[in-house]
Amino acid sequence: MSTLVGMELSGRYRLDAQIGAGGMSTVYLAFDQTLERRVAIKLMHREIASDSDQLERFRREARAVAQLSHPHIVGVIDAGEDEGRPYIVLEFVEGETLKDRLRRVGRLPMDEAIAYAIEIARALDCAHAHHIVHRDVKPQNVLIDPEGSAKVTDFGIARTLDQEGLTADGRVLGTTDYVSPEQALGHDVNGQSDIYSLGVVLYEMLVGDVPFHGETQVSVAMKHVREDMPDLQSRRPEASATLASVLDRMTDKDLGRRYPDIGTLVADLEEALAIEAARSGKSTGEATAVLRTLPESARRRLPFRLRHKLPLLVVILVLAAAVPAVVLLAKEGVDRAQRGTGSGNAQPPAGESVVSVPRASPTDFDPLGDEEEHHGQAPLVVDRDPDTIWSTESYSSGLAGANKDGVGIYLDAKPGVEAVRMEIQSPEPGWKAEIYGAEGNRVPESIDAGWSLIGRGTIRSDHQRLRLDTAGRRYRYYLVWITELPPDAKRVEIGEIFLFQKSPG
Repeated sequence: MSTLVGMELSGRYRLDAQIGAGGMSTVYLAFDQTLERRVAIKLMHREIASDSDQLERFRREARAVAQLSHPHIVGVIDAGEDEGRPYIVLEFVEGETLKDRLRRVGRLPMDEAIAYAIEIARALDCAHAHHIVHRDVKPQNVLIDPEGSAKVTDFGIARTLDQEGLTADGRVLGTTDYVSPEQALGHDVNGQSDIYSLGVVLYEMLVGDVPFHGETQVSVAMKHVREDMPDLQSRRPEASATLASVLDRMTDKDLGRRYPDIGTLVADLEEALAIEAARSGKSTGEATAVLRTLPESARRRLPFRLRHKLPLLVVILVLAAAVPAVVLLAKEGVDRAQRGTGSGNAQPPAGESVVSVPRASPTDFDPLGDEEEHHGQAPLVVDRDPDTIWSTESYSSGLAGANKDGVGIYLDAKPGVEAVRMEIQSPEPGWKAEIYGAEGNRVPESIDAGWSLIGRGTIRSDHQRLRLDTAGRRYRYYLVWITELPPDAKRVEIGEIFLFQKSPG
């Protein structure tokens, strides 16, 4: 096929270099002499073109992808035939494939891997909306452009959902490293098959290797059918439970438990990215760009500096203007850091005042699980910004489905306070909680080992207050123990927690 370099197709496209090859076609870097621009051309092998079924698949690819217009899909520009050779003209993306990047750098930073999964998923969402299943999602078919953005290509075995496929019964199309169980068995597939394959791609981005290996492609395919996916957190311990849960659901062999559609998956991936950025306090690579596209529901999890990007000049001017005030505020700043958080936006009842707790006092409490419940977000419940959120991990089957009686977060009101009321600000009410208190200098390890029940109730509004009965005792630790999630929700979110005590005198 290399002898074709230099030839012209249809008197318009000059083939300049071969850049890829497959079983059906060869891909060339070409020059469009009419519009004077570089393009990519997929030229079907002459011997394949003589097969009517293969020729129809090739033409169907052009028709299918031509329907799709999306920033993360390589676009079809033109199609035609030259001396019996069908070809497709595609947008030329300068850069490397995602597979090349993984081979070059190994596993990716967590937030960058999630960001690429979001971009690929958004592209597939567009395809599925046009009733097109890719059926060959793999890092070799994802191009990374010079700006770092992902673009999905090669819908060569794509099939519309509303027509019969041209694949013979039992024939597996796709790369078996990423093949879904149902596709490996030769069953009919839908968008859930793409979700599974994307889950394997996400796993490889996070771990640096595919989940299964075997002596033959068939043996690898059968592992996708029969064997459980390796545990993400054992291979990447810093991965959050939320991310691990999303990946588990993406690659569930049971279609009833796998994500039903890409839209639902994208929402959870966006939440996972926001959580990862909040935990680390920074973003890397393409994650920086994707964070700016998150919906507000996910963006509110981010720290202020990731939600609001200020121009460098503005930052310099603000800092310069702040210098004269530093000396005046230094002592007050130290005192406030020691005393705690202040009253914020809380309006205590008559005869009561807000308990000021240290800013570092909130701690997540998950004694029945992995002992971590979005630990990095915990201080957000006393930062006096109701738009910053601490949340539980995601529980798609509820707390009971995770074999938990509850999870929670507690405040350290050192050295101790006789609180009479607690206010919980939550953007999504409808959940139930019990309030516990504990004395001493050590946090009890479990609910039934040192915690005293002092209140309970349902969080029915976004500013819910619960009465506390401390029986005159000065508790140091105050625990919000979540026992039931809101209806149809997978997590509980808390913006602020306030403790009230009786005012002096």
